[in-house]
Amino acid sequence: MIIVTGGAGFIGSNIVKTLNEQGRKDIIVVDDLSDGKQFYNISDCDIADYLDKDDFLQRVKNDDGILDNVEVIFHEGACSSTTEWDGKFMMENNYEYSKVLLHACQAKGIAFLYASSASVYGGSDVFKEERSHEKPLNVYGYSKWQFDQYVRSIQHTLTSQVVGFRYFNVYGPREQHKGSMSSVAFHFNNQLKDNGICKLFGGSGGYGDGEQRRDFVFVADVVKVNLWFWKNPDKSGIFNLGTGQCQSFNDVADAVIKWHGERPEPQKIHGKKEYMPFPDHLKGAYQSFTEADISALRAAGYSDAFATVEQGVFSYMDWLNG
Repeated sequence: MIIVTGGAGFIGSNIVKTLNEQGRKDIIVVDDLSDGKQFYNISDCDIADYLDKDDFLQRVKNDDGILDNVEVIFHEGACSSTTEWDGKFMMENNYEYSKVLLHACQAKGIAFLYASSASVYGGSDVFKEERSHEKPLNVYGYSKWQFDQYVRSIQHTLTSQVVGFRYFNVYGPREQHKGSMSSVAFHFNNQLKDNGICKLFGGSGGYGDGEQRRDFVFVADVVKVNLWFWKNPDKSGIFNLGTGQCQSFNDVADAVIKWHGERPEPQKIHGKKEYMPFPDHLKGAYQSFTEADISALRAAGYSDAFATVEQGVFSYMDWLNG
């Protein structure tokens, strides 16, 4: 049996779908479907059962057998809003919840692969898995960072696999429910279809118009890394999960425009870019550059190439536009 928390969310649902493609249907999805629209993400998936996140947590605490015969928990569930400032809620949901699952997995010898976040680096300009570079700027980043710290503090006692993934800018299928938190590729696609224009920020932080840079990582690669570690149970640790190569927002917009420009008539759209003045409220509080140092990931043995922005965006546009 496999458990995926956050299994109706973005990365979780992609893990579930890929497991299905590999022949696994003995999957329990754990999530919070208060936003019922998220069910779309798993409506084409085959699972053994669904559990509400609070019910699941109580059953784990009661040790009622819910974890019997479980091989791995992919713990993707969390409140991921960077604008949520209710610290009590965030720490209960992201930190304490994760601790309960971690200890339950250790007690039963279950692999525990969990979602950390590149937000732990916050104001840093070096993105390497070391304490000196970790400077979260919001309570979401703090909740993820503090759990990483907890894992580090007990790593010498671990008896089964524990892996944390610091996700960088993930984009791809099954993210539509995230609204404003969806990737720029998603928003550029909608903008282009609405009025033929991709809107980008003007220059800021020493970067030209649309030249602010991110480590954009395609969700299919994120899933591949998760499953590779599961199949290599001797590997534990906390790892950056990005491509290791930043690209600009212009690159993303150009890829979306190119995809739409290569469609047959009448679907073809001749798009263009438009730059908006950089917002005053974001000046001094905006990361103009992120790039994962993936040397630890490579040292662990993961050697597959990552999709470039154009490769990933083209695959995403195929899926998003049917």
